Amino acid sequence: MDKKEIEFEFERATKNTFRFQEKATGEPSIGTLYVQKSVFGAKEPKKVKVTVEWE
Repeated sequence: MDKKEIEFEFERATKNTFRFQEKATGEPSIGTLYVQKSVFGAKEPKKVKVTVEWE
């Protein structure tokens, strides 16, 4: 199984989500990531890391 870890930085809050932008050198894998505010509670994290796994 292959996997890739991708880091994102907080960009801005929207009505119900937090928007994160991928920290990429070159071509981004995902680009923009939206996560529901309810996942994190009241305060947005400055950074998140997503692990993508595939077979």
